[in-house]
Amino acid sequence: MTSVAIVYHSGYGHTHEQAKAVAAGAASVPGVKAELLRVENAAQDFAPILARLEKADAIIFGSPTYMGSASAAFKAFMEASSKAMGKWNNKIAAGFTNSASQNGDKLNSLVQLAIFAAQHGMVWVNLGLPSGNSSTKGSVEDLNRLGSFLGAMAQSPADAGADVGPSSSDKKTAEHLGRRTAEAAKQWNAALIDA
Repeated sequence: MTSVAIVYHSGYGHTHEQAKAVAAGAASVPGVKAELLRVENAAQDFAPILARLEKADAIIFGSPTYMGSASAAFKAFMEASSKAMGKWNNKIAAGFTNSASQNGDKLNSLVQLAIFAAQHGMVWVNLGLPSGNSSTKGSVEDLNRLGSFLGAMAQSPADAGADVGPSSSDKKTAEHLGRRTAEAAKQWNAALIDA
């Protein structure tokens, strides 16, 4: 059984909805178990989460984008992960983020997550989708409607609850990322076993 852990922070519930979609996508791959691990705040004890992540085959990182970068709570988790250096080497990694605006400098958060994964020696999986909603035939219902390549992006209106945002297309994009990462983890693990 391949295990995929989704570790994330969600300040207002929107990124939690995105994380659930990522988990659903990962769990849709036969032979894969997906687990959600929520970062609650910057002051929590991260040891239980770090222990669970050590056992995962793939880790998908998720954070809202606040003021152009990952949330303070998620950055606290990132810093606490220095205790896990060397333990995530060669694990598959991917990332997702959400913000209130269409752009919101979400790319900066995904770059931050990808560099974080690289510092742990992980293998990054990109979204693997063309940019959606980028022609006259496109629509806001397209997968990857926000045009990201590094990871999954979502947009949720600041004045709406998690029951409204992210949009269904952003959730489907998140599911795609979860499925792609789970498939990559299965292939990577099979290659390591055969080596």
